[in-house]
Amino acid sequence: MDLVDVDDLTTDELHAVLDRAADIKAAQEDGTAAQPLTDQTLGMIFEKPSTRTRVSFETGMTQLGGHAIFLGPDDIHLGHGEPIKDTARAVSRYVDFIMARVFDHSDIVELAEYATVPVVNGLTDDAHPCQTLADLLTIREHFGFDTSVAWVGDGNNVCQSFVLGAAMVGLDLTVATPEGYEVDDDVLARADELGSAPETTTDPEEAIADAEVVYTDVWVSMGQEDKREQKLDEFEGFQLTTDRVGDRAVMHCLPAHRGEEITDETLESDNAIVWDQAENRLHAQKGLLVWLSEQ
Repeated sequence: MDLVDVDDLTTDELHAVLDRAADIKAAQEDGTAAQPLTDQTLGMIFEKPSTRTRVSFETGMTQLGGHAIFLGPDDIHLGHGEPIKDTARAVSRYVDFIMARVFDHSDIVELAEYATVPVVNGLTDDAHPCQTLADLLTIREHFGFDTSVAWVGDGNNVCQSFVLGAAMVGLDLTVATPEGYEVDDDVLARADELGSAPETTTDPEEAIADAEVVYTDVWVSMGQEDKREQKLDEFEGFQLTTDRVGDRAVMHCLPAHRGEEITDETLESDNAIVWDQAENRLHAQKGLLVWLSEQ
């Protein structure tokens, strides 16, 4: 069983992972946490730098009794000097899980195809399922799933995985993007099959109007620095401000470009639940790893 994108799970499996994450988080907080992954190892492959992904996975494995090995771009020959399928088959002989954070989505697909242990997508240019698990855990804790969410910004990898996860748990989601930055049609079709595709618009005010939660992400993602000025111009009018957000909860997967997609005042406001989101990366991924170990 792999997690290349969130809809690799069935709806029941997604809820089971979130349940497991919530139980593990509660046990950690009350001092009764177990270590079900004792002596197990997670191989962590990174083509892209990371703060939350590396720290949460490495800490999570330690708390679960296991061990994590960091394999950065200077430590491994993923697709450069060795075919991905060879790396997958060799590393599988050493570790119990593989987590990979790479650029091309096709690379994680190939890694999962040839690995003989569970492969988890830590982020690609197309998808970020682990972030969606943390997002859904956070929304469940604060509101339950009978709530409305507005995504305002780029229809990027984080948005696309969130669209799928929202459909699976029945969130009322509206996505507002500038023209040319919409969610892929394939993702919308998959969401429709899973439950319902989100409403889409190019008007952020329309998206936010009936929402209880407003979610955004950076406009200029890693590797897009050459498009910075173009994107800042095209995303004008999509910034989250305290006036625009009002009393709604604010989510951001971080890191944030303060003063671009969100103001510093908004991110520091009492409405922001971004730090709960960040913490829940740890708990959601622990729940996922334990659940995968039982399959």
